[in-house]
Amino acid sequence: MFTRRITSFILSFAIALSLFAQGTPKYVFYFIGDGMGVNQVNGTETYLAALEGRIGVKPLLFTSFPAVGLATTFSATNGVTDSAAAGTALATGEKTKNGAIGVLADQKTPASSVATWAKDAGAAVGVATSVSVDHATPAAFYAHVGGRNSYYTIGKHLIEANFDFYAGSDFMEPVGSGDLQKEGTLYAQCEDAGYRIARGVKDFDKKFKKGKKMILFQTEEASKTLRKCLQYAIDRKAEDLTLAQITEAGIKTLAAQRKDGFFLMIEGGKIDWACHSNDAATVFHEVIDMDQAIKVAYEFYKQHPDETLIVVTADHETGGIALGRGPYELHTDVFQYQKISVDMYSSHLEGLIKSQGSAITWDIIEADLKANWGFWDKVQLNEHQTARLKRAFDKVVAGKENGEQSLYSQLGGIATEARNVLHEIALVGWQSGGHSNGYVPVFAIGAGAEEFVGKYDNTEIPKRIGKVTGWKK
Repeated sequence: MFTRRITSFILSFAIALSLFAQGTPKYVFYFIGDGMGVNQVNGTETYLAALEGRIGVKPLLFTSFPAVGLATTFSATNGVTDSAAAGTALATGEKTKNGAIGVLADQKTPASSVATWAKDAGAAVGVATSVSVDHATPAAFYAHVGGRNSYYTIGKHLIEANFDFYAGSDFMEPVGSGDLQKEGTLYAQCEDAGYRIARGVKDFDKKFKKGKKMILFQTEEASKTLRKCLQYAIDRKAEDLTLAQITEAGIKTLAAQRKDGFFLMIEGGKIDWACHSNDAATVFHEVIDMDQAIKVAYEFYKQHPDETLIVVTADHETGGIALGRGPYELHTDVFQYQKISVDMYSSHLEGLIKSQGSAITWDIIEADLKANWGFWDKVQLNEHQTARLKRAFDKVVAGKENGEQSLYSQLGGIATEARNVLHEIALVGWQSGGHSNGYVPVFAIGAGAEEFVGKYDNTEIPKRIGKVTGWKK
């Protein structure tokens, strides 16, 4: 009996090992879902199954990868990390103080990143995100500053790093202040450094030239509306830039450099933003959206299975999302009727109320809630829930609106109450509007993927990428 068990274990282990590609990775994709803890992933898969009318999960592509791990996320000085310290850990393999980027805990000593290791080894390098290119996580791969809000300085470090491809919504501070204004805009400095700046996919296709360094931003029109990030997937219009398009552009640019392989980091930055707003429907759409970008990388992997490594993880969990809040039930299917993010709905209602002026009535708001949230039509509310929405409306009319401030947006009172009601019905809860110490998942496929099985600290991830590629000895 014992011998049979040992034989069975060895056979199972051999089968598991056979799932991993052999060889040394030459092409590395590093996906980071900002704020994407275990339950953000599980909740998305539960939601997708609910859309099919069943209890269970519908796997995302990346959760089907053969290597699965769990990573801890604490920073050098805090049990709960911020994105700057977590990004630094994922980029450099070093712990630092919350708020610091690409430096050790003394906030001065530079720490080199896996992107720099790849560049020094002769690989082409790209850093991309769905938020601004100088935000904490992408910046951790090329910048070295004591404070994450030093956007103009971070932009200058981007140029100095001399990577081959960058992408995001825009620069947060393209113009320096004081004496720094004499240096000219970051756009001009990028062009002087040999970069071609493209605004949107169509412009990228026009400006792309083999061997040229590229920066891909959203259109100028989009930046005038929302500079700090791309639109949420749930709010997206056909002309809006997507993370999948950014990934395609990154592969095209890096492959054209004719260097010794490439490294491409892609951040799904707005998963975190939706979590800060405790907006589960929008979170699920953002996770699905990052999975679409991963599918682009996966198509590349299928063409080069023995030379490609894809690693997917997160910098930390945000919000402490709970899938269940008392009754042993879960109704994530109701999130399909939310047609707009809580952030966008707040702006939408502000415009609607302003346009109606004194003519605004509860009937108008009720019809709008029905159209954008499915209330009283697809999603049944009890009298208490309806009364709460009416009270929120009454406060707006009386000039006493008491909305909610999330980290990245101001949420209106009616939008906040609509969100709360839908979550009550779905039986999904949130612990906070901030980060937590929860484990984050790690998924990997391709050459060297077996290194990412197990439980370890987030600092191990870049070190293991460096190990399997040979970029860092």
